[in-house]
Amino acid sequence: MRAILSLIKGLWGLLKQFKSIILKLVGLGVTFSVLALIVGKIYQHWDNDPDRGAVAISNGEFGEDYSTPVYLNQGWSASDSLWFYNITQGSGLLPYDFYLNLELKGSETLIRDNSVIDKYRYLPQKPTFFNPDGLAVGFAKETYQGRDYMGFTCAACHTGQVNYQGQAIRIDGAPTMANMIEYLHQLEWSMEETLTNEAKNKRFVEGVLALNNDYDNAEQINQDLEKWANTVELYNTVNHSHVKYGYGRLDAFGRIYNRVLQYVPNKSQIYDVLTQATTPTGRFIVTTQEAENVLQGINETIIGEEQFVLILDRLQSKDAGFPGLGQKDMLRIRNAIFNEPDAPVSYPFLWDIAQSDYVQWNGVASNADLGPIGRNTGEVIGVFGILDWTASDPSWSLSTLITKQNHKSKVIDFKSSIDLTNLERIENHLASLTSPAWPEDILGKIDQTKAKEGRKLYGEYCQGCHELVDPTDADRIIVANFSAIENIGTDPAMAENSVFYKGKSGNFKHTYQSTGVGNVVIAEDAPVVQILTSATKGVVATPDADKWFFRRWADWVYTVAASVFYNPVKASSVKAGNYNPDTTASPYSSLLAYKARSLNGIWATAPYLHNGSVPTLYDLLLPEKKEGDPEAGEYRPNEFMVGSREFDPVKVGFRSEGYEGSVYRTNRRANFNTGHEYAAGNTAQLNGTVLPALSKEERMQLLEFLKTL
Repeated sequence: MRAILSLIKGLWGLLKQFKSIILKLVGLGVTFSVLALIVGKIYQHWDNDPDRGAVAISNGEFGEDYSTPVYLNQGWSASDSLWFYNITQGSGLLPYDFYLNLELKGSETLIRDNSVIDKYRYLPQKPTFFNPDGLAVGFAKETYQGRDYMGFTCAACHTGQVNYQGQAIRIDGAPTMANMIEYLHQLEWSMEETLTNEAKNKRFVEGVLALNNDYDNAEQINQDLEKWANTVELYNTVNHSHVKYGYGRLDAFGRIYNRVLQYVPNKSQIYDVLTQATTPTGRFIVTTQEAENVLQGINETIIGEEQFVLILDRLQSKDAGFPGLGQKDMLRIRNAIFNEPDAPVSYPFLWDIAQSDYVQWNGVASNADLGPIGRNTGEVIGVFGILDWTASDPSWSLSTLITKQNHKSKVIDFKSSIDLTNLERIENHLASLTSPAWPEDILGKIDQTKAKEGRKLYGEYCQGCHELVDPTDADRIIVANFSAIENIGTDPAMAENSVFYKGKSGNFKHTYQSTGVGNVVIAEDAPVVQILTSATKGVVATPDADKWFFRRWADWVYTVAASVFYNPVKASSVKAGNYNPDTTASPYSSLLAYKARSLNGIWATAPYLHNGSVPTLYDLLLPEKKEGDPEAGEYRPNEFMVGSREFDPVKVGFRSEGYEGSVYRTNRRANFNTGHEYAAGNTAQLNGTVLPALSKEERMQLLEFLKTL
């Protein structure tokens, strides 16, 4: 005790001795941070191209040519949109120099060419100040640890477009129609062919060297090309799903879960998985000796992406002492470590996101206080944040304290490229984005007589869950009404997977985590929602590694404070709606539900229901066709095409037939178009009453009113 008091006294003496120097350094750090913030705000408005970088497209995919897209009034200027498109969040899919020079497999066309971007339904752009290389909307340069990467911003998945008779309307915050999965496979195949095709490799190396940026010679380039090809292949392999996502959908939760499980499990846990995995006949897939050989040299505490690539290579190796596994056995190993991301959903729109009490489809986290920065950090973990997580001997750190690792023999350091400051800035920026109004000059006049009748029907059939929103109300709070999956009747896959998927918890084993009903102890085989929560806390508690000490901590303190003070949702609220509450026996029951989102701007967000299983709003007002139903009736389509951006202003949605897009079939889990049949008289309201089915005339009246929102 005397020694501790003596130490404290000595430290206090040093502080007094160097008090003026310390105060000057702190003041300098704060001043620098404030100046950086001011300069950043000014810089944010430098890119103000009047077209917001948008370009016309000829010979477009599915025969959709269009003139230079126009923008609607959503509260953003040109500079606001361009900043949102290009502000990095810390995503690093592959080296920037590589992305600029990669060609499609079997072609000399660059993978970033506007024709390719349009094919996969991303949004082509011309070069502008923030985007000198003319990358697609939401494809941006990230600089981390002195090297440049290409990664996704929020805008890649949350900027939409509606085409009508040759005129395109670009809509900020709307869902993308992109096919991310096929584009990532093209990246994988492109890199593999570049490694093996001499002529393609020569063009690639020359192009990278000509940039005079991160690479000095061909050997460096090809070594890194092999590394990043393996990384993208690992991502695609781990996330292979029997459910075809097609255009406009992604199982973001499933892929975020799997990204965490590439890093968190420790060596002994993976050893147990390998030695206990069996075929359907009960044969052990990997022997104990083979497992030891596969895991030789693997980190004891945390594995990570590069070591997982090595593990998978060794599992498939036919060298002596290795298992030499084929595709079926590799899939069984995959399923023992990871979870199949087989519940794709539509991308949510972003207007009113900052004012919403819950954001995700099943309300996995409150949007109050630090909720947005936690939600966005989890998102960047999933979309290729560079995770330099390492294990070290215990020493005091904020992340160790917050993730409850302080009693562990080794602790995880959560260093990463994830930019917390920019995530806070993006969330704050979105607070000024408003929903798009129906453009009558392009899509046709709204029949106001019908709309007035439709308003009455909306009040009777819809408003109990879907509160009307005034987008001009600066003090608005969007309250999500939740319905249990057994009540709403829509496809349960996303909600069930988010709750029931499990994984190895690594260093988080036997740490505590708070829930709404008390603390839980994380087991070795834990719900992945717990593992993701701990990992997210660790990243949020880790200041930016790319900044010097005072700037790093000043920015971190500012970011955390701003996340709370600028958040319009000031306190965690009790979820509204009719759902199963969390209990100590089942602390995540409330997540087995879906929210009723606000419907302002709903016309611009097709296809509908959370899993995109209904192509138009008109179809949403129809019942599902069940066995025995008469053929003459009107029903939701059981099969339709997705991918076109050509708008149908009558049914309100995108063209769903007459072209070769991705086929959506509603006959399997994750794709069901069931439930939410209020207008068809088949689903009970929150108060338990079932209203009569609407006539066709009433459906058209309600549809006309929905256009006004």
